[in-house]
Amino acid sequence: MTTSSQPALLKGRGLPDYTAITPDQVSAEIPGLLKALEADFAALEQTLQDQLNQGQTLEWQAVMPPLQSIGERLRWSWGVVSHLNAVCNSPELREAHAAQQPEVVRFSNRLGQSAVLHQALEQLRNQSGASLDAAQCRILDAELLSMQQRGVGLQGEAQTAFNQASEQLAELSTSFSNHVLDATQAWSLVLHNIEEVAGLPDRALETLAAAARDAGDHHRNGQEATGEQGPWRLGLDMPRYIPFLTHAENRGLREKVYRAHVGRASQGDLDNSPLIESILRLRGEQASRLGYSHWAELSLASKMADDVNAVEALLEELRAAAKPAAEREIDALRDCARRHHAPEADDLQPWDVTYWAEKLRQEEFDLNQEALRPWFPLPQVLDGLFNLCSRLFGITIHAADSEAPVWHPDVRFFRVSDRDGTPLAAFYLDPYSRPASKRGGAWMDECLNRSRAEDGSMTLPVAYLICNQTTPTDTAPSLMSFEEVETLFHEFGHGLQHMLTTVNYPQAAGINNVEWDAVELPSQFMENWCLDRATLMGMARHWQTGEPLPEADYQKLLRARTFMSGCATLRQVHFALTDLRLHSQWTPKLGISPDALRRELAPATTVIPPIADDHFLCAFSHIFAGGYSAGYYSYKWAEVLSADAFSAFEEMGLDQEEQVQATGQRFRDTVLSLGGSRSPAEIYQAFRGRAASTDALIRQSGLTAAAA
Repeated sequence: MTTSSQPALLKGRGLPDYTAITPDQVSAEIPGLLKALEADFAALEQTLQDQLNQGQTLEWQAVMPPLQSIGERLRWSWGVVSHLNAVCNSPELREAHAAQQPEVVRFSNRLGQSAVLHQALEQLRNQSGASLDAAQCRILDAELLSMQQRGVGLQGEAQTAFNQASEQLAELSTSFSNHVLDATQAWSLVLHNIEEVAGLPDRALETLAAAARDAGDHHRNGQEATGEQGPWRLGLDMPRYIPFLTHAENRGLREKVYRAHVGRASQGDLDNSPLIESILRLRGEQASRLGYSHWAELSLASKMADDVNAVEALLEELRAAAKPAAEREIDALRDCARRHHAPEADDLQPWDVTYWAEKLRQEEFDLNQEALRPWFPLPQVLDGLFNLCSRLFGITIHAADSEAPVWHPDVRFFRVSDRDGTPLAAFYLDPYSRPASKRGGAWMDECLNRSRAEDGSMTLPVAYLICNQTTPTDTAPSLMSFEEVETLFHEFGHGLQHMLTTVNYPQAAGINNVEWDAVELPSQFMENWCLDRATLMGMARHWQTGEPLPEADYQKLLRARTFMSGCATLRQVHFALTDLRLHSQWTPKLGISPDALRRELAPATTVIPPIADDHFLCAFSHIFAGGYSAGYYSYKWAEVLSADAFSAFEEMGLDQEEQVQATGQRFRDTVLSLGGSRSPAEIYQAFRGRAASTDALIRQSGLTAAAA
């Protein structure tokens, strides 16, 4: 229990008491925490300096655990603030976060630029190498590279400028994210006429009506909004945007909402365009100060890919396979529109693609994605996911909702145990969209990391799993689209790597110290199981009747797996190549805007070029407000690994239970267990017996014929 002498924000261990952590507490307590940590670090520096001056041989225990303790206290407290800022955003919390962030960045730079610590780590690495295990050596190598990239080798004015730029970049990143959130929230459109929502399934109508009720909109007759009669409030959050773009027959409204979505955060006070140029300019300057030719070179120094050329080669391999397939797919959409005598058949625009893709999907596979939702209620999907994890990895997952504090009534808490009942980990699940206060998208983050204290006690890992799926209604649970099912499996894959780690050094446990372009391997690997017969048919039961998903629908999902995969692959290549070129080629001296550079790439990486109003970069939070700068390619890099990993199960036979379980155990013992203690290439080799190739991904994507 939190006492008055120990504010909830400074607890520093265990599960946070989220509701007790207020914006006022952030403002009041973070400065004192940073001051205390500064004093502790200064004392550690003095101890290390004395040992270095006396010529003593440094020991791991004298350096790394004390350093980790300081870093963990900050990670725990500031991590809770950042987490709440993402899932319970409010003007007060946002202001408190923004006010303290510069000092947090300064303290991080202080640690990263300590000459004494750098000297101690170098000596520890060089002198004690023979007595350190492989994980310890890898941790030290990563720490030394990190310090180099945080400016430890800079002096005087160069270091001052570096630090100022670091603070500016953190501030710009937060502003970018806030602008996207605000712009998404700011746009809405109330529809009153049934003709305006023609084509939308009942589920989507109810979601739009619920948004209208929340906003206080009423029907013309004064009654509260309903799915049948409206009004319906359209918005740019995914649970409202995607169904409208997919099903709305009103082309003019599809265009309107599409233009609003791709134009987010590109106008007025929320315009991210100047922030993008500032971020790219500052990153370029930072890279130059550190001796790199550009930010992409700096980014790739800590990744699995060797260099920019290696990434471009992979993207070109995928682009060459995807472009012809994407062109055929768009032609097929035009033909579909012609069969329906649609005027847009000869002028297909971006706001038409999703709509006609759904029409063609229904024609070719008789597959209506919305009609499948009743077979995927969240509780059953969770049961299916947990049963799969038991089957593959020998773990048991059980609900423990009353055993942990939460930040919102929607949030669930689960515990994970080994096959013999030994506790392994726990996780929070925050599944539903809350556009007013919760950042869009889906992600996994660390609540607690696995670590062993000097007294032998263990801290078990706890993960945050955050999604933005369709909310329940008064009459039905959250009925998931198949894409939402895949998203949940994806994030849970990240969670598994965090939770099933056996590494006791927190610096390399779970996802820590895993190269960024390999970190998506477990998540994308888990997505593959959504179409495994035993997994899918085990969880897909009608929420009202209990009837299993008809075999015919399962076969349709299988056949539809590669539907529009050329366009999907090309889209990812477009984003990845844009990111890479912005961070390797763009400078203010280039004479063109970042948006113009993106458009130069469009002819080779798109089939329908971006419209003039498309300011996608202004909402590209992955690279401007997340960790994917010069790293968005990681999704495709890791997808090569994940497809190749899943093919190991396919080669054994997915119905060969003994082999599936043995291969699953090997995956757990390597990819999920070893985390960042060894290189991803070495770990993958241990699992697969060889390096990965693109063959499985190209085959899975149905692009083999196009590549031939």
